[in-house]
Amino acid sequence: MLLMILRVAYLLICAGAILAYITSDVDQSDSILTPMVINGQNLMVPKATVGGSVSMPAIIRNNKATAFLTLLAISQIFTVVDLGIRKKRIDVISGIYFGVLVGILLAYLFIQSLTPVIPQTHPYHTAVVLITLLAFPYICVSLLLQTKDDFRFVIPYVEFQRDLKSGRPLVVDSSSLIDGRIADVVETQIIESQLIVPDFILAEVQDVADSSDKNRRIRGRRGLEVLAKMQQSVNVDVKVMETNRADYKSMTVDQKVVALAKQIRGGVITNDFNLNKVASVQGIPVINLNDVSHALRPRYIPGERLQIKIIKEGEGPGQGVGYLDDGTMVVCENTAHLAGKDVSVIVTSVLQSSAGRMIFGKMVYQAGQ
Repeated sequence: MLLMILRVAYLLICAGAILAYITSDVDQSDSILTPMVINGQNLMVPKATVGGSVSMPAIIRNNKATAFLTLLAISQIFTVVDLGIRKKRIDVISGIYFGVLVGILLAYLFIQSLTPVIPQTHPYHTAVVLITLLAFPYICVSLLLQTKDDFRFVIPYVEFQRDLKSGRPLVVDSSSLIDGRIADVVETQIIESQLIVPDFILAEVQDVADSSDKNRRIRGRRGLEVLAKMQQSVNVDVKVMETNRADYKSMTVDQKVVALAKQIRGGVITNDFNLNKVASVQGIPVINLNDVSHALRPRYIPGERLQIKIIKEGEGPGQGVGYLDDGTMVVCENTAHLAGKDVSVIVTSVLQSSAGRMIFGKMVYQAGQ
């Protein structure tokens, strides 16, 4: 509503100013020349030079209605551009604003320094001034826009937020949302950083939730539920960030996560082994949920019994694969023929790495027998 009032006020002000301009020209004489005394002599000089004033162009004076509508349309081009660019970034606007100011200042100083060499009477003086006033602002704006992430102008203003978090912001990837354990970690209040969920990560989770495959659809919906739960939590600040697609064109999702983490000078929280390695190589702090789980959760030891449901056939002969509630894979020998049934498994060995945990075991008995 406020922007609408501003645009209407701008339209009315432009209309009033243009109307005042085209009705201000009063022809006191039809002659083009007017008498004037110069150095004691009566001379005929152009009317436009009298008193330093300039008469209105004839095309405007003779077509005032058309001129009014044309000038009004030109003035509203800026409103159309404003409406066309809906998503505006303060760092880009600040870069353009300060770039123009600094560029004009440098251009003025440069022109002043050239005055002894190219005085105002020099035939190339106007051309030099024009090129300087065009080139210096462009150079300054271009430099600031390309280095805005490393060198920023801070405009003093007060921003009210709920409980500002300390530490670097953390970019959350889709694997950690789908995994679900991040919500439990957040509730422990050990993460004080702001969690950033980029729009492309949210889109990826939504694509999984809309998948035709039932298992993928369940995992995607779980990721959306985990995100909604974290947004409602008072223990963490979760922000869904809209990104500029042009900045991440032709990038994979993992590359986008790494690039965004670099841009905001933050870290990454993930459950993906490959993303963990890529981000670490580029010097980006990474929190791997598998490593956190490995450090905090008690380990299964050989001899313990588990109750699982065989989901599918394993890679080895006769192997059946099931999963614990936290997603840990359990490979059980001689259970490939029991897909879809519950079995009791005794743990024989456990394989733990940053990529996740895998449990190997043998069937004790089939439930219900």
